[in-house]
Amino acid sequence: MSGGAVLVTGATGFVGSAVVRALARRAAAGGPRVRAAVRSVPGDGPPGVEWVRADLTEPRSLRGIAEGCSVLLHLAARVAGPEEACAAVNVDGTSALVAQARAAGVRRVVQLSTAAVYGAGPHHGIAVGGEPAVPVSAASRTRLAGERFVLDAGGTVLRPGLVLGAGDRWVVPALAEALARVPGRWGGGRALLSVVDVTDLARLIVAAGLSPRPLPGVRHASHPVPVRVGDLLDRLAELEILRAGGRERRRLPLERCLELLRSTPGRVSERQFRLLAEDHWYDSREVWDAAGCPPGPGPLERLAEAADWYRGHLGAARL
Repeated sequence: MSGGAVLVTGATGFVGSAVVRALARRAAAGGPRVRAAVRSVPGDGPPGVEWVRADLTEPRSLRGIAEGCSVLLHLAARVAGPEEACAAVNVDGTSALVAQARAAGVRRVVQLSTAAVYGAGPHHGIAVGGEPAVPVSAASRTRLAGERFVLDAGGTVLRPGLVLGAGDRWVVPALAEALARVPGRWGGGRALLSVVDVTDLARLIVAAGLSPRPLPGVRHASHPVPVRVGDLLDRLAELEILRAGGRERRRLPLERCLELLRSTPGRVSERQFRLLAEDHWYDSREVWDAAGCPPGPGPLERLAEAADWYRGHLGAARL
């Protein structure tokens, strides 16, 4: 698509910053201008990006934000906290933002949601619409509720599973904690997970926004090939991102894993542990072809690119 700027919300977040970098490279090569909406303008963003202050919890700050834009990439979300706080961003904020986009004549809206809206698993390769969404957390419930404003506008909702890469402060740190509390191969390490590298997800988001034809509706947005959790742990150990626990071969049935988890306090909850130790994968093949975006070599191959960042982050967390 052409003819206007690309507006990005959540532009300094984990996924948003990768998207802004990808768009900035395109802009430098003659692609569309980039407008990044943030609560606080960073001092070290990519060159050529127009930074604007906006807060999804303050509708007045959104007035006119989409003027001159043809594409909205809505990547901002509140991913933790009480229901009311999550709803203020994920429901009310999304509603106000999409209303501004429609009023400004924005032709393409893409929203980043999450496969967590499906709720407790296990899930085995389900297609979009193949299983009802039954979210179990305030963040997931409100993110699901916010999707309807984008869908009503004819937009695209992308639901990735686990996202890896530099800036990941949840998935690999959670795996490290879970291994410390439950040393072994959970369920033999056989669980299949939907995973995507953040740079590949950013490419997909940009492709969906700029595709010559719209991609309306909900799409799963992980790499098309699911990853076995045992293979993920092996790769993290090989890259020395995880300590020796990543090479632990003791096979533990799930119930024994949960007993060990309960006996050792920590931040990873039983529900979060199950997300890592049981099948949670979603058929994500269709979206890459529809967007004309090759999926790349896969998240296990991409991990080497983020290894230094992970080592530094996990090392600092241990201090």
